[in-house]
Amino acid sequence: MDNTVIYGKKRIDVLDIPVDIVPPESLEKIITGMFSNGEYNQIVLIRLQDLMRARRNQEFRSILKKSALVLPVSKSIIRGASFLKNGKPYRFMPFEFVIRLLGILEKHGQSVFLLSSAQKDLQTSEQNLKASFPGLKIVGRYTGYFQNTASADIVLAIKKASPTLLLAGRGIKGKEKWLYENRQQFNPGVFLWCGECFDVFCGKKQKMSKFVWEYGLEFFPRFFANPLRFFRIFVFLYYWLLVLLFRILKR
Repeated sequence: MDNTVIYGKKRIDVLDIPVDIVPPESLEKIITGMFSNGEYNQIVLIRLQDLMRARRNQEFRSILKKSALVLPVSKSIIRGASFLKNGKPYRFMPFEFVIRLLGILEKHGQSVFLLSSAQKDLQTSEQNLKASFPGLKIVGRYTGYFQNTASADIVLAIKKASPTLLLAGRGIKGKEKWLYENRQQFNPGVFLWCGECFDVFCGKKQKMSKFVWEYGLEFFPRFFANPLRFFRIFVFLYYWLLVLLFRILKR
């Protein structure tokens, strides 16, 4: 288990999957440290389903291990880490994390490239972001639903724009994997995939309420939107069985 502390970040393992403990008060220092370190800095917001996928998918696990930040957004991950006595990570709400990240970029005169959604939604997102963050430099945008043949041109456009942050979302095939696979083609910077934030930026969805988030009830709105999510309860049960076994075996 890697307990390295860098810029206030502590990396732990939950079921052999890396998770970072990042105190909210350390976030700005950590992010600004990425601006000038000359590296590819990928941030991954990890849900319980992602953690379990990483256990059976070596490629995704490798992406997480090589990411600059792996931030948990599921309450079960927080509870699991505490039960395993590995520490208690802070749980970030995806939309609020992105808003804070953009605020840090604006404060330090940095830039962002937007890669997500259909054309109309992307334009609305850009307009709303310009209104909310007038000092933020938006150096480019491209729709997320692009053909594979266009990928090389998009990567080149991003490289030429050289944004501090590449914020990607809906329509990117492979999501975090697409960012990682093209990492050597990009200039150094910060890279994040967050699908749901663009839905809020363009007004298609409302931001999740604090009450629902803080009590870990975000499953219920998603369940009513898609009842088939009920079967994810088996993933939840399997996760806690593994956590119990890891605790007993003291791994």
